[in-house]
Amino acid sequence: MSKKSYIATSTFLLWGVVAGMVSPVQTAVNSRLRVAVDSPFLASLISFVTGTMLLVIITLITDRRLKLDLHIIPESRWWLWIGGPLGVIFVTSNILLLPLLGAALTVTAVLCGQMMIALIIDHFGWFGVTKHKINWQRVVGFALMITGIILIQHF
Repeated sequence: MSKKSYIATSTFLLWGVVAGMVSPVQTAVNSRLRVAVDSPFLASLISFVTGTMLLVIITLITDRRLKLDLHIIPESRWWLWIGGPLGVIFVTSNILLLPLLGAALTVTAVLCGQMMIALIIDHFGWFGVTKHKINWQRVVGFALMITGIILIQHF
């Protein structure tokens, strides 16, 4: 690996770590919002509405448009359009789980689920991603995550 590619990869990994740090903060904030509005679903809706407002602003600044060519909808694969509903499941589940499990256990359980499906997606190359076969090193990494969840749960 060249020095330039190592720096780029390290920068993207750091970006991923920082993005990962946002998830538990979002979960904790949304869980408190749930208490304030007395509904996990209203809290999730508020989260998505405020996120949508930010995305409208960012899209207008970067793309200078909000127009979508509707002809792409029937021409594209069905699963391109399920990200929003999947986000609802993710955010609302976090809101419901945090008061029951705590922040650390909620995040590690969700992360474990993310890793499990990520390994499967990589292995089979689903959704057009480059295939990365499951090997013993990846299985050991996943087993260590499960071990971490057990340790966090019991201590």
